[in-house]
Amino acid sequence: MRRGALAAAIAMIVVGGCSSASAPGPQRSGAAGPASFWTRSRLLDAQPFRGGRELVPAPGQTPDSHTALVALRVGALFVRAGSTDHFCTASVVDSPAKDLLITAAHCLNGGNGTGYKQDIVFIPDYRDGDAPYGIWTPERLLVAPQWVKSADPDFDVGFVVLQPHDGQNIEQVLGASQLSVDSGYRYLVRVTGYPASGNAPITCLNWTSRQSATQLQFNCGGYTGGTSGSPWVTRFNTRSRTGTIVGVIGGYQQGGDTPSVSYSAFFGTAIHQLYEQAVADGTATG
Repeated sequence: MRRGALAAAIAMIVVGGCSSASAPGPQRSGAAGPASFWTRSRLLDAQPFRGGRELVPAPGQTPDSHTALVALRVGALFVRAGSTDHFCTASVVDSPAKDLLITAAHCLNGGNGTGYKQDIVFIPDYRDGDAPYGIWTPERLLVAPQWVKSADPDFDVGFVVLQPHDGQNIEQVLGASQLSVDSGYRYLVRVTGYPASGNAPITCLNWTSRQSATQLQFNCGGYTGGTSGSPWVTRFNTRSRTGTIVGVIGGYQQGGDTPSVSYSAFFGTAIHQLYEQAVADGTATG
């Protein structure tokens, strides 16, 4: 099981008939904020959250992942849960304010009333303790109330509105993939994320399938702990290195109990409403 912060009060905001749980940026452990908390040694010692060839595989095959040489739209999401440092995966998703990440809700909030994680930072293309595109800090975190209250796996999707870094927003620096909702269960996707070692991202190409009416399934070996939140990108463009996100590792079993089978909540109306609220939050703070 791939298991992914805030001790601030949760604000309940109503959007299109669906309420969402939004929180301001994570608590600071020092005057300079979360970025100062994450020293190189802390990055290297962080533990993954646990609950997991370029030929297109035939449906039903389970290929193995391999190291991603470039992962500019994807990065490691480092968080502090209590006294333990962890990491997940997050990616840049297109938004009007150009400041938005998508990940698994369990990477941001423990669910079942346990609250938000702390000292969250995003490091694009993180490798071996290095931050080639800087360390980015959140302005606001957003997960659905169904996740906050009961860790409902059908709502294991979260969004992060990032603060600008060196005068630019994240999408201006890295680009972004689009978000797709209510579009089906079967896609050829590329899934990129940070496994248990956390040294470098891995990637894999395979077909998704329907696990249930509310969950997608993706089969590929190597998707251990820190890959929670990894984007499922279809229509991937090898030149722009962007595409359309149709899922993130999470959902059923918080992403999967084995490294070879991963899950995602289906991106339906509720997830679209959550995205729209995240966009509104980004516009308000941008």
